[in-house]
Amino acid sequence: MTKTTRGRGSKIEQLPDAVKSLLNAMLRDQQYTQQDILDEVNTQLEAIGADEDKISRSGLNRYATRMAAIGKKMQETNSIANAWVSKLGEAPTGDIGKLLIQMTQTMAFELAATASEDDEPASLGLLKDLALTVQRLEKTRMDSIKNEKEIRKAFAEQAANKAEEVAKGAGLSREAIRTIKNEILGIA
Repeated sequence: MTKTTRGRGSKIEQLPDAVKSLLNAMLRDQQYTQQDILDEVNTQLEAIGADEDKISRSGLNRYATRMAAIGKKMQETNSIANAWVSKLGEAPTGDIGKLLIQMTQTMAFELAATASEDDEPASLGLLKDLALTVQRLEKTRMDSIKNEKEIRKAFAEQAANKAEEVAKGAGLSREAIRTIKNEILGIA
């Protein structure tokens, strides 16, 4: 007899934040066995009066396996990103910045796809984190476009001012100087 959990997270995903944080920290720390983790999490649940929320060995094993797979995928993508950053330089500007933003978006979507391959739906926390990541990437992309425009504008103004100096030195008329300057600045 199986319990229908459609639309609901697993018992582990429904744990109180403090207990879930402890669980995740213990999973990351290689000194603990799964039995140590299971005992400690269930002890914490007893301490807060949530005996009915105790987790099972198999539930912990499924969660630990899924977290290990996600962790491995994240390490792989971080290694790839670090390799690109070291190859392209630390200051993401222009095409390099666009490339890194695109790579990060791809990694976020791969993470979402990997999480959805399980029989259980992706956790609300993962979806929230992915949405936040995509939002931040889009803001970064827009900021990058804005910065690129500002750099081009500043460069055009410098070039126009220099052209104006040279044109004045050459004895050109004010109208000719204004025409040259407007052409450089892209003013109709």
